[in-house]
Amino acid sequence: MQIQFWGAARSVTGSMHLLSVNGHKLLLDCGLCQGRRKEAFERNRNLPFDAREIDAVILSHAHMDHSGNLPSLLKAGFTGPIYATSATRDLDAYMLLDSAHIQESDVAYVNKRRARQGKRLFEPLYTRQDAMETLTHFTSVEYGRPFEPVLGVQAHFRDAGHILGSASVVIDVNEQGRQRRLVFSGDIGRKGLPILRHPQVVENADYVIMESTYGNRFHESTGEAKEVLRQAALQVYDRRGKLIIPAFAVGRTQELAYRLDQLWEEGQLPPIDVFVDSPLAVNVTEVFRLHPECYDDETLKALLNESDRDPLGFKNMRYIRDVEGSKRLNELKTPAIIISASGMCEAGRILHHLKNNVEDPRTTVLFVGYQAEHTLGRKLLEGQDPVSIFGEEYRVRAQVRRAEGYSAHADRNELLSWAARTQSQGDLKRIFLVHGEEEGLLALAEGLRDQGAPQVDVPERGQAFEL
Repeated sequence: MQIQFWGAARSVTGSMHLLSVNGHKLLLDCGLCQGRRKEAFERNRNLPFDAREIDAVILSHAHMDHSGNLPSLLKAGFTGPIYATSATRDLDAYMLLDSAHIQESDVAYVNKRRARQGKRLFEPLYTRQDAMETLTHFTSVEYGRPFEPVLGVQAHFRDAGHILGSASVVIDVNEQGRQRRLVFSGDIGRKGLPILRHPQVVENADYVIMESTYGNRFHESTGEAKEVLRQAALQVYDRRGKLIIPAFAVGRTQELAYRLDQLWEEGQLPPIDVFVDSPLAVNVTEVFRLHPECYDDETLKALLNESDRDPLGFKNMRYIRDVEGSKRLNELKTPAIIISASGMCEAGRILHHLKNNVEDPRTTVLFVGYQAEHTLGRKLLEGQDPVSIFGEEYRVRAQVRRAEGYSAHADRNELLSWAARTQSQGDLKRIFLVHGEEEGLLALAEGLRDQGAPQVDVPERGQAFEL
């Protein structure tokens, strides 16, 4: 058995790990690389292996840095099944189409200028037709139910507690009579987050591929994060400004909606209008409502006991799909909270809201999730001024804040705890750390060794290991 790391190796995005076993090839995730645009585009378009040789894909969850390059895999010749939980498949039904639409729109915008300049026109990475074809390859499998992606390999999903449908992948390999268990953690969630259950630990793992996004950082408690949200809402209400929250359409937006609903029910939120301005987030919220089997007890109780039976909405919250409704938000003269995607401010309607509000000192921009290197979100958090939006420079006069407690990723202590519990459930031999910036990866590796973990590796891109 060999594992080769082609994505999220000493970086955060583009999760993609190639497993070769019994003459077959399995791909764990096929995510979009994000960051420097030209470099990311080339890496996404030019896969580092022959897609025709991949027998099956096993998908941990629907975030674009884990599933977003599946259409490119099919375009390159992949014809096999894509295994995922039903919630992940339902989310990707919207997310892949949305990703394709954004890429088509971005290329059309750039090509207008290139055509005037007589330059060669670009093609999108993939189209909506490619995305729809990808969806026909999904095979839904629920948590705990075994499936056989290739001969001699049995797999099943465990709840990773990260986003709706997210999973750790357990792979049991029988190779020439030798039994081994490989666990791919996916993205590990946190205890105490609303809506979803706690991440599950896997027993009897021989090898673990483990994420390390926050390998050297610590989160606020979820209670502190809720208080930051309340204070930010009060602040912009008092100064008649806007609270702009860049948020991933999957997971983070629904958590914010849940927390705002709680504050409203508790009488802790001022009478401020709340807008969820993202067609994808609106669709994804409907998917959340379709999968109560993924909810924790607190959310199920709210679903049954709230007066409106809706823990993801209240009378002052409006979900916006259409472009005209989004544009009208720029004309608002009253205080408002605007939640919009993308979460790293790299595409989508959030760019228009930042363009129209980042120079207004009454505005607060509140970041509630991880910002990868070289993204606009990271530049704002690091205090860059001015910043470029749609190719034009804007002075940053808005207040920029961060609420770490909303992260759906486990922090350093939670990662170490997950690894310790996994190690205690069997005879763990080796851990491979992925999905993190180098500083966090190396810090987590040291922490794992300090608490008695066996061999810990931090693979380079393309590096292969025999197991």
